[in-house]
Amino acid sequence: MVLILTKNDMEKVMTMRENIEVLEQAFKEHAQGNVKMPLRPVIPLEEFYGRISFMPAYVGGGMRALGIKVITAYRDNPTKYDLPFIQGTVLLYDAENGALLSVLDGAYITAMRTAAASGVATRYMARKDAKTLGIFGAGVQGETHLLAMCEVRDITDVKVLDISRQKADSFQQKMKELVDAKISIASSPREVVESSDIVVTVTTSKEPILNWEWVRQGCHINGVGSHHGPRVREVDGMTVKNSLVVVDSKEACLKEAGDLIDPIAEGLITQDHIHAELGEVVIGKKKGRLKEDDVTFFKSVGLALEDVSTALRTYELAKKRGMGRTVPV
Repeated sequence: MVLILTKNDMEKVMTMRENIEVLEQAFKEHAQGNVKMPLRPVIPLEEFYGRISFMPAYVGGGMRALGIKVITAYRDNPTKYDLPFIQGTVLLYDAENGALLSVLDGAYITAMRTAAASGVATRYMARKDAKTLGIFGAGVQGETHLLAMCEVRDITDVKVLDISRQKADSFQQKMKELVDAKISIASSPREVVESSDIVVTVTTSKEPILNWEWVRQGCHINGVGSHHGPRVREVDGMTVKNSLVVVDSKEACLKEAGDLIDPIAEGLITQDHIHAELGEVVIGKKKGRLKEDDVTFFKSVGLALEDVSTALRTYELAKKRGMGRTVPV
């Protein structure tokens, strides 16, 4: 029997705090060599302004999470088909015998685990006294990142900016009921950055929206959106050059993260500028912050290890609480 878990089921069992703890352990396993995870193949579908990605992974050690996420991203879905921009499914398997255990909503897992990974990075990289947060992008990732940042730091003030004022207004109204922080809508990118101890970029911008001239000393930046290759980036080259850079996966970022690929191509940095992978920081092999006034930059492209470890914990919690629906396959 296979357990089917919808977004509604998962919202009732997986909290952001739980997800951050799960991913901290998963990144430990990654750093200790207990993860098998090929780079994701992506099939672009230009005629439909979309793409489909396949993300398999096995997280061994003390976790033993095996599965694959299949996820699609179609630009015109919200306006043309009344469908989400991102849709996906995670298939979770029993690592011992290969049996299919569960089918889970992949879009919800993506929203949660992406922010939880930034939460892990922020826990180890941001200044302990960081209280102000700037968010570029008022979509689902903006919402989950606000929750994640509030789990790892005592956030008191939030500034959000989106190209859609309506989305920013909706974000403000929704999130002020969920977090104990003042949320205001910024009028410019500069206002977001200059006022923030922590900055999160979760947009689809192809051009840098964050400028080094605005960054305050000691700031931590989570660069999350705008990847999938060169000439697509949210953060300008000088910010990357002047920051202590940590990535979720060096191999994946050098293939997919324009925020790093472009400064390397321009001669601003080399591959050696990448200070560490997040797992190395979690196990204490490398430090996430060397000095209080360092600007730190975490670049993530999203890893399958995050999906399968989140899926396994969600499955375990759902089974304990009798959530979901079992079906024969």
